[in-house]
Amino acid sequence: MKLLFVILVAFLFGNFISAQDCDAILLGEVVDFHDNTPLENATINVTAKDLSTTSDKSGKFNFQNLCDGVLELEISHPDCKSKFVTVTIAGDTYQKIRIEHHLEELDEVKVVGDVRKNTNSSQEEKLSQAELEKFSGNSLGDALKQITGVSSLNTGANIVKPVIQGLNGSRVLILNNGVRMQDMEWGEEHAPNVDINSNQDISVIKGAGALEYGGDAIGGVIVLKPLPIVRTDSLFGKTQLNLFSNGRGGNATTSLVKSFNSGMYIKAQGSYKLLGDLEAPDYLLSNTGIREKGVSINIGKRDFVQGWEGYYSFFDADIGILRASHIGNIDDLITSINSQQPDIINDFSYDIERPNQEVTHHLAKLNYYRRFTGFGKLNVQYDFQSNRRFEYDIRVGDDANKASLDLKLTTHTFSSTVQLDSKEGLEVKIGVLGRFQTNFANPATGVRRLIPDYDKYDFGAFAIGEYEIGADVTLDAGVRYDFSRVDAKKFYRTSRWEERGYDVEFADLVRDDLGTQLLVNPVFDYHNISAMAGLQYDLQNDQLLRFNYALAQRAPNPSELFSDGLHHSAARIELGDLRIQSETSSKISASYELNSERWGFTFAPYLNLINDFILLEPDGVEFTIRGAFPVWSYRQTNAQLVGIDFSVYSNWTSQIRSDHQFSWVRGTDTTIDIPLINIPAASTRNSISYTNSDWNDFSISLESQFVFEQGRFPDNITVFSPQQQQEIALDINTPPPSYHLLSLDISNKLTLFKDNDLSVGLRATNLLNTNYRDYLNRQRYFVDDLGRNISLRILYNY
Repeated sequence: MKLLFVILVAFLFGNFISAQDCDAILLGEVVDFHDNTPLENATINVTAKDLSTTSDKSGKFNFQNLCDGVLELEISHPDCKSKFVTVTIAGDTYQKIRIEHHLEELDEVKVVGDVRKNTNSSQEEKLSQAELEKFSGNSLGDALKQITGVSSLNTGANIVKPVIQGLNGSRVLILNNGVRMQDMEWGEEHAPNVDINSNQDISVIKGAGALEYGGDAIGGVIVLKPLPIVRTDSLFGKTQLNLFSNGRGGNATTSLVKSFNSGMYIKAQGSYKLLGDLEAPDYLLSNTGIREKGVSINIGKRDFVQGWEGYYSFFDADIGILRASHIGNIDDLITSINSQQPDIINDFSYDIERPNQEVTHHLAKLNYYRRFTGFGKLNVQYDFQSNRRFEYDIRVGDDANKASLDLKLTTHTFSSTVQLDSKEGLEVKIGVLGRFQTNFANPATGVRRLIPDYDKYDFGAFAIGEYEIGADVTLDAGVRYDFSRVDAKKFYRTSRWEERGYDVEFADLVRDDLGTQLLVNPVFDYHNISAMAGLQYDLQNDQLLRFNYALAQRAPNPSELFSDGLHHSAARIELGDLRIQSETSSKISASYELNSERWGFTFAPYLNLINDFILLEPDGVEFTIRGAFPVWSYRQTNAQLVGIDFSVYSNWTSQIRSDHQFSWVRGTDTTIDIPLINIPAASTRNSISYTNSDWNDFSISLESQFVFEQGRFPDNITVFSPQQQQEIALDINTPPPSYHLLSLDISNKLTLFKDNDLSVGLRATNLLNTNYRDYLNRQRYFVDDLGRNISLRILYNY
């Protein structure tokens, strides 16, 4: 009896003690990290216990009858990344939990399919992953031509500069993993020094609407970004091999990523490309091979509150220049233009001989960001670039292996932005930038330096914002100020100085008079203002309307100011002008979009009025000790560019789709009412494709491209022919006829170790081996463009 009484007392006392220890209440609140607004329907789980609840309209939740101690909570919410929180229970406890609710910050968990754009109201398009894989063995410029309104300015097939709605060069900015490229983009025969395989997210912003990246993007911005890395413990990669019949070579690229649950990651990527002499339909294009390699490495840590990244890339290219395009004098050019085939056709070779270009580019950056509760995000970045360019002419004797142009461009940039997003529906970003750049033109070439030594100082500040009016309308606006100073030292021939009238206008720049030449020290300052405003209106029913106005100013680049001499790779004399000032663009653009599951289209007209437009055009001939060469001079005028980009798609069935694109731009020198030079001809691109997921994602597509003849061009020039001893009309501006090309692409997926880990594709371009010449290819004077090219691509994911 006593024993039973003791057991009963112990049981009741134990329950009393237990009730005393396990009657705590946890009251919690789930809010948005940015603006502290409550988040409804967040799910809160107590790990290792069968306890779960959801937050109410005010973001609050509670758990009752908890024992004192430590609990781990898992909080999840639609469109949010799950978060784990440790809570110490000591009696009744209150805990506020902040989680990320802004879609922009979820990039780290989106591997594919991210359709968020860099701007709201500007015209913007993105390359798909399938398109990037197709063009893995080509250049960036080749791939971007798949986007409506984008063409290219070529020097042969290996030097391809993107042209956006009729504009190129310094008017088109390239942002490589958050770094604005500084790679002597002013040269028409200077291709972007980037490996297309180092970035898998590539988009084009048409026009100057993206003020964050630069106020001088009168043509547009090309944004290259790597895909975000998932925050998980994983090791994965891919390798792609491309083989080409035209050039009898190919390229290989591989990447490997190691990620950790902590947010740490490291990614390494490398590419190598080798092509021999390319071929037109009827003959070899001698000395048109290329050797190209690229390496990049990313290492960093991404956390919700803060993160950092270090990045380095190296790019190296040795590019052959068509041997037949090397002219010794004006009579060579006249003969080449009048001939239907090159006068030099050698046997196929992988050797790259003179003339050629050798280019290397180093890029490094350090980036850090931190978020602050109820405020926003701070981002700071330093980046460094070193660009080295050698251009080799055909020289003899002791100078045979000496470069005719040797430039080294070094750039340091510091930038910082603050993103304010604590108020619902309003986001503001402000930023500053400082940049120092120095150019060294090696005098050891023994040739008059085309571009002088100079130091360049840049400072920029911007403020942009977007505001949501209800659920359907988003307004965006911004303003930017840029200051640039160029401090150059250059030798001018006294005769050239006086011929240009500089002795009257710039006499104060002379630092030393050496008789036949002058040492001058031009120091020019430029103050530029850029602004934009626009709206995006969601019309419902899969329809979207965009409108944008952009004001942009661009300071002249060093080539436009200081060029003075024979540009050997271009085989022409180029003359800059010290009087050139900043050009100012006022662009109005709009787009009407329909995107439904069955069909869709985009209609995008634009008008770009540019005051003090800077252009380079032929205007005569000059005799040198090497012979007579055409002279191309820079000048300023007022210009108008008006155009339309139109695209439409139709999903006829679940397996058959057609795509259609049309681009047209008209450029006019409004000061003297003549057509602008080097404006792309109208073009149309049409394709039909069939896919079948039941056949291992089998796909086949046929593409038709038709390029119209450019009917508007400046008059040709008349030059004196020493050989014929008379004035000859030099047919240097007349465009070639229209042309039509067909392409075929077939692809399929196979399984080696896991489902669909191997992709195989076969692509044929210029399927009918058509003879043609493109107006924007600078080698059209000498040879036909590329003939048929059959390529095999093999992609393995692991």
